[in-house]
Amino acid sequence: MGLLAIIGGSGFTSLPSLTQIESKPVETPYGATSAPVTRGRLAEREVLFLPRHGPSHHLPPHRINYRANLWALRASGADRVIGLAAVGGITPSFGPCVLAVPDQIIDYTHGREHTIHDGITGGVDHIDFTEPYCESLRQVLISACARVGEAVVPRGTYAATQGPRLESAAEIQRHERDGCDMVGMTGMPEAGLARELDLCYASLAFVVNWAAGKSGNVITMKEIEENLALCVERVLTVLETVAAD
Repeated sequence: MGLLAIIGGSGFTSLPSLTQIESKPVETPYGATSAPVTRGRLAEREVLFLPRHGPSHHLPPHRINYRANLWALRASGADRVIGLAAVGGITPSFGPCVLAVPDQIIDYTHGREHTIHDGITGGVDHIDFTEPYCESLRQVLISACARVGEAVVPRGTYAATQGPRLESAAEIQRHERDGCDMVGMTGMPEAGLARELDLCYASLAFVVNWAAGKSGNVITMKEIEENLALCVERVLTVLETVAAD
């Protein structure tokens, strides 16, 4: 079995409990990655880590080179990838600080380089995306949450929006009518590219705010950052449990 790779999102430009072995750039057919790929030890097991927004969180969602990131992780030996995702909650079970492992996704993004099968850098192919997340890794995440006593919503549909602005209340109403439970900005094309590259990919989502129109209050970065801080240690504990298996 290859390495587990972790893609850090908001709040995870680094993994504090990761003991670094090396950090180096990886050349890809698609240009530079968000950051050098870090190889280190988490819970005494070797893992890879890559912050999707860059080491200083300087890349907005629409400017992330998702193709390079996923390619580099596979080239570095990864066969399993956990994408961390800060999200807004839409349906009642997805309130602030809830952990969730989505099982479906709807792509509302546009204009992103979203495939390696573009007829230019890669041949044309059509992957099956019926189940967009790797079920075996989803179950590993759900089991890890249970083992450390963390409540988790074991399924849900992620709405992947363009960003970097937050959504309007009407947009969130639309997403809810479409069947979405949570909303984020980086779930696609990341999940689709992982499937194209034959990587077992799952997401560990953590809710940092109610989505637009769901709380009756204006969404502020202060609220998001406060809820994010409440989630970080919990998420790290789950990741350490996954890595130790």
